[in-house]
Amino acid sequence: MQRRTFVKGLAATSLLALSTSTIEAKSTHKSISNTDTLRGKEFFLTIDYTSVNLTGEEAVATTVNGQISGPTLIWQEGDTITLHVTNRLEKSSSIHWHGIILPTDMDGVPGISFDGIAPNTTFTYTFTVRQHGTYWYHSHSGFQEQTGLYGAIVILPKKKEPFSYDKDYVIQLSDWSDEKPTSIYKKLKQMSDYYNFSQRTVGDFIDEIKKKGLGKAFEDRSMWNRMRMSDRDISDITAYTYTYLMNGQNPATQFKALFKKGQKIRLRLVNSAAMTFFDVRIPGLKMTVVAADGNHVKPVTVDEIRLGVAETYDVIVQPKENKAYAIFAQNMGHTGYAMGSLTPSTTLLASPPKLDPIPKLSMVDMGMDMGRMKKKKGKSMKCSSTMNMSNKKAMKKYKFQAMEDQKYPITKLPMATGPQSTMKAVSPKYRLDDPGVGLRNNGRKVLTYADLKNRYSTRHDKKPDREIILHLTGNMERYMWSINGIKYTDSQPLQFHYGERLRITFINDTMMNHPMHLHGLWSDLETGDDNHLVRKHTVIVQPGSKISYRVTVDVKGAWAYHCHLLYHMGGMFRKVVVA
Repeated sequence: MQRRTFVKGLAATSLLALSTSTIEAKSTHKSISNTDTLRGKEFFLTIDYTSVNLTGEEAVATTVNGQISGPTLIWQEGDTITLHVTNRLEKSSSIHWHGIILPTDMDGVPGISFDGIAPNTTFTYTFTVRQHGTYWYHSHSGFQEQTGLYGAIVILPKKKEPFSYDKDYVIQLSDWSDEKPTSIYKKLKQMSDYYNFSQRTVGDFIDEIKKKGLGKAFEDRSMWNRMRMSDRDISDITAYTYTYLMNGQNPATQFKALFKKGQKIRLRLVNSAAMTFFDVRIPGLKMTVVAADGNHVKPVTVDEIRLGVAETYDVIVQPKENKAYAIFAQNMGHTGYAMGSLTPSTTLLASPPKLDPIPKLSMVDMGMDMGRMKKKKGKSMKCSSTMNMSNKKAMKKYKFQAMEDQKYPITKLPMATGPQSTMKAVSPKYRLDDPGVGLRNNGRKVLTYADLKNRYSTRHDKKPDREIILHLTGNMERYMWSINGIKYTDSQPLQFHYGERLRITFINDTMMNHPMHLHGLWSDLETGDDNHLVRKHTVIVQPGSKISYRVTVDVKGAWAYHCHLLYHMGGMFRKVVVA
């Protein structure tokens, strides 16, 4: 933390025009005033190398139009958009329009939907915009996303939205390292916990003996050892190498969102990180969530949101005082943070709150059924991290999912064992109202998937025709990731049938969170209310848990389906063929 504190105090950026887009509400449509936004029907984007200084040291980034983050693109629902993308790199590149429903050859995934953009060539994307909301774009080539190739997309709706606000800001979060991504990946392959400095100590074990007794403490450690995991493995990469950015600015330079007391401010939260989940809050202000992954939801007011990689949430806040509020986004492991100020003046900056304690995984995250585990004396064991799912009311709420599990024909897919898969969830459960490791019982109202309800009825949506069950698998010791124990290069494509309605169930046999992204098709998440399924493009699968969603297969072609953690993607990936 000394090095990171040094960076926060001295770092400055060499890029210009890094502030996010400000979208002023002058009518039912929004006018854009900042220079780092592009608006219209035709766009010219250039991918190139750019010298940056984000940490106090010079480095080279991969940028769009010379910016980190890239320019925010403003589209209008219903327009036909044309984007000319020129690649000035020395290697092939690409741009994927994340969450955008479009033809397969416009999706931007080399090897699946097109060949990529060769050096010194231009590729033209064109498609009609059939949605509205907050999205983003990024490279799907190599590790270019890690080195800066990403930006936000704001799609203005045809109809007036069912909520009001006075100002509108994009808050784009990301993680930056001066290390080359190939070096980071090599270190992870050699030692998966290379960046983890929160390891267990002898003192921790002694403390557990004092609390639990020698037998119980030894039993717990043995269970973790058999799973070949540590309860401190929260995320693969930490603030040791990462500097966390908000709209391209580090916590020392601070992004600033201006307001006047009493105004309603819309914040479009976008997680463009390569590997980092962010826990986002604004101390002193409630956040009302109005959209998830670009789609309107019934408003729900919270104190904190865990923003998974590739997810977006729109929130509305209303400052009551003329003071600076911290837009605080700590990483999931609580080792560092991105930060900006929601402030009435550019000269008035907020101070960061203290980082939360470093979290620990529990037996629940291991996929254990704590209700069935018995002590030697016959008494039920209690989970050290109490969760809402332990009470009868919550179990009744998700009863429909237990019924759904047995309702549809299941398409069985190959499942392999071996070096690709060394972990296994013993009793995975739906944990939709579990805020996740590090957020349970923290005294704040944290958004969970169970809180999300589609603003519009899904009562009459077609029921699934069949179910596909996919296991998320891995080997942390060798840093290998896969689906059903089979890495991407050894896998066969998933076959979806045009016109069918699928139910996809993920079972996470690992103790890492995985943000799963299906290209080209919406994922209608089952959150406990069958009449208001939530439409998302990225779904977080918690450690040792299961989750289900429904997919209407309404477009033919080849699509990517993968974990959005960049260094997991090479193995935890499938090609989907719709025919």
